[in-house]
Amino acid sequence: MGVDPIVPAVWSRTNREQVAITIACCLRDSPCIERASRINLSGNAASALAMEDRLKVRLTSILMSKIKVCYHGNCFDGVSSAAVFSRFYKERIHHDWEFVYQPVVHRAGALFDAELFDGDENAIVDFKYSNSPRLTWWFDHHKSAFLSPEDEAHFKADASGKKFLDAGYKSCAKFIAETARRKFGFDAAPMGELIHWANKIDGALYESAAEPVEMRADAFKLALVIENERDQQLIERVIRNLQTKPLSEVAKSPYIAGRVAPLYERHLRSMEIIKQNAEIIGPVVFFDVVGHDMEGYSKFVPYYLYPEVTYSVSVSLSSFRSKVSVGSNPWAPRPRAHDLAAICERYGGGGHAVVAAISLAPGELETARKIAAEIVEELRQ
Repeated sequence: MGVDPIVPAVWSRTNREQVAITIACCLRDSPCIERASRINLSGNAASALAMEDRLKVRLTSILMSKIKVCYHGNCFDGVSSAAVFSRFYKERIHHDWEFVYQPVVHRAGALFDAELFDGDENAIVDFKYSNSPRLTWWFDHHKSAFLSPEDEAHFKADASGKKFLDAGYKSCAKFIAETARRKFGFDAAPMGELIHWANKIDGALYESAAEPVEMRADAFKLALVIENERDQQLIERVIRNLQTKPLSEVAKSPYIAGRVAPLYERHLRSMEIIKQNAEIIGPVVFFDVVGHDMEGYSKFVPYYLYPEVTYSVSVSLSSFRSKVSVGSNPWAPRPRAHDLAAICERYGGGGHAVVAAISLAPGELETARKIAAEIVEELRQ
């Protein structure tokens, strides 16, 4: 009588490989396959052998150990961090494990579903901490890295040597590369172009707002796709390609290049929408773009249009959140005087001192508008 095998997650890699080999051998020696091999490979015989090959591949995938990488979704630094972490893991930890990728985003309520950490090892990069006992690796560089004081205490008590935080880094990708070099001997030099651009983009290390808004460099075109694309299979392809190919080559790939033009047109429309809805209130530009598809708009557009302001505050609405975005102008004639992460933390949000946000449920739009008005009032003082 046939038995449906259940493979325990606690099995060692050796056990899993042995089971895979045993099942594959049983398939090879089965009467159906043996008969198919004695006749011409056509019709049902060829289908039988093809099915055998597919089953072997599938069984190997099921039985091999898995590392699940959770990364900040629709974020250039998040995707770059997933690529850097994956190459490090393959080269210095387990070269033969299967990689599974999962974007995570800021939203109202619980950020991590109970079934999220279903790998043999699980990692979070460029995103908030989780106290789940299933979390193996964590790298983050945000000032607002913890959902609660209890999570922060949990992190500080961790003795695994696999969880790292440094809010002094401009990008998480660079933080991972340098931490993995110091702690594990990882050589990230082949990913230098990617790490350079992740640091520049996430750290807003531009000469002017024109550079990120006009998007002349290949990296900005790739970032445009990453920040707006909802096809996660495509983003996973980007993550895998960035591990072995230069950023410029990935950016020019047909599957990326073909998406740039319509997204750039959308980018230009978003600039007009911001211009039509903007209100200058002292050192703040405020705009409410509810009713427009503005998820993923460039946060530097306000400073490109209004270079005299110090801060921007906006309200937007998507299918999964009402969002208050708060930013500061790196080129402002009057310097920033507020910690934006600290302000947003009071409302359950967070981020960096220079840029932060608050995510509420879609039905809490009026609350989001009230919060935005309070923040504008605070920043104008």
